[in-house]
This record gives sequence, structure tokens and C-alpha cells, in this order.
Amino acid sequence: MNTIIGKNNKGAIVTLIERSTNNLLIEELPEGKNAKALSKVFSRLLFPFRGVGVQTITTDNGCEFCAHEDISNMLGNIPVFFADSYASWQKGAIENENKLIRQYIPKWTGFENVTPLFIKKIQAKINNRPRLKLNFSSPKIQFFKHFS
Repeated sequence: MNTIIGKNNKGAIVTLIERSTNNLLIEELPEGKNAKALSKVFSRLLFPFRGVGVQTITTDNGCEFCAHEDISNMLGNIPVFFADSYASWQKGAIENENKLIRQYIPKWTGFENVTPLFIKKIQAKINNRPRLKLNFSSPKIQFFKHFS
């Protein structure tokens, strides 16, 4: 998991990726980088997959992830790993997905005009994009084959 921060550190979007299929989940964080609010959003996004799909979580050392124990407990005590500082390659899949999101929401953009519907459209476009890694299938198709 990771976050994308808006212009002037205002607003945030949480991004989650399932590593084997590259299926992406995105949602705006109304309270910005607030750790408790992020843990609630994260837990809600992954609640349907607890016990069957979520085995580990890897994130960076940002202050927004300090409530990681709440997330872990809610999902059945799954382990949470933290990437080393300045080692973004340790979570390369989510970094690459964030670059794809930035095609739709450039870095200098504020999030005040970014609607939840627009975020869901971005998620759908990225998840329906064929990938070489998936033998030119889409993350959405592979995710639902694997987890249904």
C-alpha cells in the first residue's frame, strides 16, 4: 500500500495493489494522511478478502501507516512489512501503479476537484489495461479468476 499526496500536501489518495495480478484499489482519504482514517479506509477496502486473499502488507515508513496494527488485527493478524527508507524498489509494483495514476492526476494537481467517481474511473481503466506479466490479460480478469 502507498499514498499519493496532493498539491501543497493537501489531500491524499490511498493505493493498494495485489502483487500477483496487479489489481489496484484506489480511494481518496478525506482526512488526508491521518493514520486512523487511513486504517479505516484500508480495512474497509480489504474486508471482503480477509482470510482468503490478504497474506501480507508491505508499505513505506510514512506516518500515515502508524496504525498498521489496527489494519493487521482487523484482517486476522496478517503481518505488515515496511520497506527500508529510500528503497522504493522494495515496493516496486505499487510505485509503478502510482505512476499510472499520475497520468490522470498530475503531481502538481490539487485534489479538491478530484471526485470519488473520477477515482473509480481511473481504477477501472488501469485494472482493465492488458499486461505482459499477465500474458496480455487484464488485472481485473486475473484477480477475479484467482479470488472468486
